[in-house]
Amino acid sequence: MNAQKGFTLIELMIVIAIIGILAAIALPAYQNYTARAQAAEAITLLGGLKTRIVDIAATSGIDTACSTAAAEPAKGTEGQSGYVPAKPAGALAAANGFTLSGKYVNTITGSVDNNICTLTAKFKAKGEGLNDRIAEKEVDFIYNPDSGSWDCKSNLVDAVRPNTCSLRS
Repeated sequence: MNAQKGFTLIELMIVIAIIGILAAIALPAYQNYTARAQAAEAITLLGGLKTRIVDIAATSGIDTACSTAAAEPAKGTEGQSGYVPAKPAGALAAANGFTLSGKYVNTITGSVDNNICTLTAKFKAKGEGLNDRIAEKEVDFIYNPDSGSWDCKSNLVDAVRPNTCSLRS
């Protein structure tokens, strides 16, 4: 009598069904994981600017601290009509050596509104090697020099948005 060798067709079909179920569960979880990891780059880049923003805001004002403008030399002669004093480089100026983009973050910009500094990290477009859930989304770090507090807001979906950030309206 010949002994059975290998698997029967039904056994193989059961194994394939189990693998399909596991893949259906694991794939969305993995996509969330990779999207959260990619979104963390914005938090890291923005977090590295916080100390510099606070220092410059204390010495040169919030407009300079939250600016990407390059330094401008003085124009004219001091004490004369038409004299324009030199303007220091903004805290986010390229000359200061800060990284204002990353593997997933396209740009970091700064703006001031009502004496509040908002740093915005914008993610790259779809198809540039990042998860579709974060493509072209933004993360804002908001600094209030009067209270010395930082806030984080973002338009990322709940499953991807860092726990420290609230939903931006």
